[in-house]
Amino acid sequence: MNKILAFDLGSRTLGIAVSDSLGIAAHGLENFRFPEGGYQAAIAHALEIINREHISELVIGLALNMNGEESKSSQASRIFKEELLKRNANLKITMVDERLTTKLATQRLLEADLSREKRKKVIDMQSAVVILETYMEMKKNAKI
Repeated sequence: MNKILAFDLGSRTLGIAVSDSLGIAAHGLENFRFPEGGYQAAIAHALEIINREHISELVIGLALNMNGEESKSSQASRIFKEELLKRNANLKITMVDERLTTKLATQRLLEADLSREKRKKVIDMQSAVVILETYMEMKKNAKI
């Protein structure tokens, strides 16, 4: 099995997580910062990691409102997905509901006793870990 990459896309950051080669464990890779709205830089960076790590399967967080409707941020995630596919049509990309990932990620970081400043630096990466874990659990339970 190959590694799986997960992204939590924000307006200025791209949280990135990766699985191990068995698709069992997930860990944060990095929190990539780019100029607000500079999604082309995020796409270029994502493609660099995809190529370097030989990734063929991705998961991208889809920001939905609490009522399940798509948000303004979800459009950015869908465009991000389409841009990645334009550059590499062989990628398998799944969108995963990320409604409560930031809350769970924050809880984990608080339990790890990280300061507010340190949490701010890694929150998107930790959210990507939660997105990846959600996806791997869905795969394990054959829901996707």
